[in-house]
Amino acid sequence: MIVTVQQHILQDQKRFPGASGEFSWLLSGITLATKMVQARVRRAGLSDILGDAGDVNVQGEIQQKLDVYANEALIHCLSARASIGVLASEENEEPMIMGHCSKEANYAVIFDPLDGSSNIDVNVSVGTTFSVMRRPDGVTCEEPQKWLLQPGCKQIAAGYVCYGSSTVLVYSVGNGVHGFTLEPSVGAYLLSHPNIRMPNQGKYYSVNEAYRDGFPPGYNQFLDRLRQGGLGKPYASRYIGSMVADLHRTLLKGGVFLYPPTSDHPKGKLRLLYEANPMAYLVEQAGGVATDGKRRVLDLQPEAVHQRTPLIVGGQVEMAEFLRCVPHEM
Repeated sequence: MIVTVQQHILQDQKRFPGASGEFSWLLSGITLATKMVQARVRRAGLSDILGDAGDVNVQGEIQQKLDVYANEALIHCLSARASIGVLASEENEEPMIMGHCSKEANYAVIFDPLDGSSNIDVNVSVGTTFSVMRRPDGVTCEEPQKWLLQPGCKQIAAGYVCYGSSTVLVYSVGNGVHGFTLEPSVGAYLLSHPNIRMPNQGKYYSVNEAYRDGFPPGYNQFLDRLRQGGLGKPYASRYIGSMVADLHRTLLKGGVFLYPPTSDHPKGKLRLLYEANPMAYLVEQAGGVATDGKRRVLDLQPEAVHQRTPLIVGGQVEMAEFLRCVPHEM
């Protein structure tokens, strides 16, 4: 049976008391924007969409033309949804309060419009990540930080889209993890990976070993255990350098993904709200474990919209060994 993502969302929406279609309408804005982005990605080598846009974003990173387009597409598609009161993007310094914000605006959406965009020039997979938060009780539209600065365990939905050999949307609303592949001939995301479960043990580890000398104590011990067969078999290294692609593989095939703190970046480099939180939410829903090296990621209390964090996610076997090697508070 063919199941579209819209049909699946409508079924999941029934889990929310009093749902009236606003949640499925919200997520349809995300799916529409990602279809627009994938169309540009597919034509990247044939149109004037490659290269720098000439500006630097709030992260101090040079914006790519596709960054700008993806950001504008998501803002355009989501700003029309009356159920959304606040948007926050990696590309914008401050949260955006929607003009129609009212007591009916119940959700905030936080997103990275195009993760790994610097890889687009060399035809490497890129992605979009998103997180959905519910407006806390008693909070007004004039207090956007309070909508956003909630721990990841408060997410009511999260997901990503990976633009690779095919375009795949993976999302969860707390009822398992489900993947959908875009069928270009009909323009619809179709259910292709129902009820994704991360294998308890995989055979790959994914980390940028160029920075290994700057990792904290315990990380290199863990990597050596993986390489030398300490978990029953030697692990192979697989590192794409595009977070969404690396984590998509880890989610499906198992193993472990590490983005550790380093001596140069002791607080890590991934953004907590719109990179680490949605990925940690999906990993846990699929039966895996996600930590910042000391604590469960979803328990971290954010202090700023663009706060950074280390991130280590993996299957039960790998993460049990990691927690033995690295001091933690979990």
